[in-house]
Amino acid sequence: MKNFYKLLTKLDYGLLLSLAVIITAGLFVLDSAAASKETNYVLKQLVWIVAGAVVMLGSLKFDYAILQKYAKHLYIFSLLFLLAVSLFGSVRGGARGWFMIGSFGVQPAEYCKIFLVISYAQFLSSRRERLQTLRDLLPCFVFMAVPVLLLMMQPDLGSALVYIFIMVGMLFIAGANKKILLTLFGGGTAVLIIYLLGVWKLDWWCPLQKYQLNRFLVLFDPSIDPQGAGYNVWQSKIAIGNGGFWGEGLYMGSQSTGAFMPEQWTDFIFAVFAEELGFIGASTLLLLFAFLLFRGLRISMLSKDMFGTLVAAGIVSMYLFHILENAGMTMGLMPVTGIPLPFVSYGGSSMMTNFFGIALLQNIYVHRQRLIF
Repeated sequence: MKNFYKLLTKLDYGLLLSLAVIITAGLFVLDSAAASKETNYVLKQLVWIVAGAVVMLGSLKFDYAILQKYAKHLYIFSLLFLLAVSLFGSVRGGARGWFMIGSFGVQPAEYCKIFLVISYAQFLSSRRERLQTLRDLLPCFVFMAVPVLLLMMQPDLGSALVYIFIMVGMLFIAGANKKILLTLFGGGTAVLIIYLLGVWKLDWWCPLQKYQLNRFLVLFDPSIDPQGAGYNVWQSKIAIGNGGFWGEGLYMGSQSTGAFMPEQWTDFIFAVFAEELGFIGASTLLLLFAFLLFRGLRISMLSKDMFGTLVAAGIVSMYLFHILENAGMTMGLMPVTGIPLPFVSYGGSSMMTNFFGIALLQNIYVHRQRLIF
């Protein structure tokens, strides 16, 4: 017990403070966003927060380095988990991505983010000197391509994009050839934009379902899907505009209290935040996220080994994409993919996954001093 208290004194309290403020603000906004619902989302969210905090504290008792021994097992488990839900899961939001036990749901794609960060960190750390040529990088791409393809079977475009972003972030920190990464993924993004324009204007063939395709096309013209993704984006932008500089006030957002925005307690909660707390509130939230990401990057740099460095980098990459995508889609700057805002959007699987990430960051931080003389 004495050693455990000693570990508590070594925690990154700057990261914890920013996290605590984000969660507290998120609970107030969640309460407002779900005020019209019979379900007490705040109470349920609190249960997941407490469970996540317990996991975080409990994880301090072991050294994260032990996870390297189970990296392959976690990768295989992730693939089987994603395959199982693709074949036998329940359909929600147009994707077969959930295991349901009564009203309780588990989303494997969320938990597998952490499992894959751990396994990919071990994979890259073992290939640290072989990441300079395209031939070297091909196995690294294939490693993450397999779970991405399994996600597309559901289909879950949002999570697939998260996995890809995690891969790029970890490759960058691992020292992979920057020119190749920029060429492949920068060029790939440009090709994707051109292809989407071709699908939209020239009726090119597209393997995506219409509702999935519309989530991308509304970036160019929200009127393409006025009853679906376009409607969501319009209502979200109206809410953000209503907020102005100071906001309409907590529990007083006209769009959120009028229930014009769908899924405003999950996917579009940032729009509720901006409407009720204004530019000041939304900017403060983003600054808090920026500080949390900075502390995560700092932990990555302070890690005692490359495995810890890459695990921390993968977690930061996961948070960064979620924040950019969620906030961006509410403003019409990113496709509507259903990605939650970390520690703010309602959701058990998402909250636990995010806390697993914090647990690993703190574990890496408290064990960083073993190589300090």
